[in-house]
Amino acid sequence: MSPAPARPARSLVTGVLPGFGLAFGWTLVWLSFIVLLPLAALAWKASGLGIDGFVALLASPRVRAALELSFGAALIAALINAVFGVLVAWVLTRYRFPGRSLVDAAVDLPFALPTAVAGITLAALFARNGWLGGLLAPLGIEVAYSRAGVVVALVFVGLPFVVRTVQPLLADFDREVEEAAATLGASRAATVFRVLLPPLVPAALTGFTLAFARGVGEYGSIVFIAGNMPGVTEIAPLLVVIKLEEFDYVGATGIAVVMLAVSFALLFAINALQHWTEKRW
Repeated sequence: MSPAPARPARSLVTGVLPGFGLAFGWTLVWLSFIVLLPLAALAWKASGLGIDGFVALLASPRVRAALELSFGAALIAALINAVFGVLVAWVLTRYRFPGRSLVDAAVDLPFALPTAVAGITLAALFARNGWLGGLLAPLGIEVAYSRAGVVVALVFVGLPFVVRTVQPLLADFDREVEEAAATLGASRAATVFRVLLPPLVPAALTGFTLAFARGVGEYGSIVFIAGNMPGVTEIAPLLVVIKLEEFDYVGATGIAVVMLAVSFALLFAINALQHWTEKRW
């Protein structure tokens, strides 16, 4: 008599982690209250503009200049942080030097420091009579109350996102891979660019995305150093606040919806690129 066929083993996920339906349901409920409902309310309020209202809003030179500055400065600052954030993470991970713990703690200062305090500090440093501004002014370089000041503020607040994203990956990187590359005759430059950097690309893109998203919505650290001149150094979040102070709630939500749509499109493209690099490397 042939033995009875063995029953298929139960899934480890089903046996070890029961209650997926309940947990997933609570996840959807929580996300709906925290994310979806506010966004739905924003879209509903902005719908009062209508298509013609959105067209007129985007045709406004002041709105277009504010949006271009917010997204352009956030993109430039995120690119700068993607390069130097990886460098800072490399130094903190691979080298031991006096004061390393202080430098490592200083990276988190933009997280803990109130944005208004950061803006006042940067404005004092880069003003014409400031420590750094006094050195740059004779060279014809104006940072405070200019678009460059917006980029400087966004670099300051966005650096920790890249460093803290890349640093754990560097700490866990197997140094035997570097030794194997050196044993096979690879130069230091080849080891860095063909062995070390490719696995860091997904983490660097994640840090870039976080820094960019923070920069688009940043307000407190910019208003003190930018000067807030309409069409020149006025950012989109500040324009939203101005609209609210004028009781133009529909106009404020319209600008917010445009920022949300552009941010979502850019973040979707960056996440798609990140997914491709993860599969590639």
